[in-house]
Amino acid sequence: MRVAAVQMHCSADRADNLDRAGALMAEAAAQGAELIVLPELFASLGRTAEMRAAAEPLQGPTLAWAAASAADLRCSIVAGSFVEREGEQLFNTSCLLGPDGTLQAHYRKVHLFDIDVEGAVSRESDTFGAGDDAVVATLADGTGIGLSICYDLRFPELFRIEALRGATIIAAPSAFTEATGRDHWRLLVRARALENQVALVAAAQWGTSPDGVLRHGHALIADAWGTVIAEAPAEGDCVISAEIDPATIEATRRRLPSLANRRPEAYRWPD
Repeated sequence: MRVAAVQMHCSADRADNLDRAGALMAEAAAQGAELIVLPELFASLGRTAEMRAAAEPLQGPTLAWAAASAADLRCSIVAGSFVEREGEQLFNTSCLLGPDGTLQAHYRKVHLFDIDVEGAVSRESDTFGAGDDAVVATLADGTGIGLSICYDLRFPELFRIEALRGATIIAAPSAFTEATGRDHWRLLVRARALENQVALVAAAQWGTSPDGVLRHGHALIADAWGTVIAEAPAEGDCVISAEIDPATIEATRRRLPSLANRRPEAYRWPD
């Protein structure tokens, strides 16, 4: 199947973001993409007050737009992430829509970006609550797909669990900072793909977002060998795409059976 990752420079203006995302997804579909992954917070990215104002229920306007887009383009869409409100709690939520527009799965970002490094100070937990489950769904052709969001890339446990639950593709909608991305982004995407023998589709934000943070860009698609098979530049709204063959992934797992050679009985979590 052909998979695509979208790279965008998003603002707090949801209508504009969705218009541009729609045009990029149409471009991806014209390239033959059967699965399209949008970036993290593609619907609205701004300062904390703007993010809170943009919050919506799961079954809100962003999901309705994504569902209509999937049905119109006849492809599966990972609606990167948007700000979901449930009661008084906000979540950074990603949704998988099938080619008929139905909601197949939703994932709330498990690992929240609370860091303090030069050029990237963040307290995501001040705005969002954390999800508490790994999510694997099934695409129309039967391929297993795992869901993740951005900072999750630093936590290999999540990706291993999703691979063991049947994922051969994992989507990673992201808005990586330039401060961390220049050293870590490519490395993390390749490592998570290689060690779990999955294809990893990593959409990205680029440019300085309204919260003043410079984003890294460089949307990536890596195969199960850990090879980058498509990459976007640092700047510019664009689409990248590549062919992913689940049969080739399964063959890789047979020839180099690192998943099968695990020794769970020897693994102990430290106290």
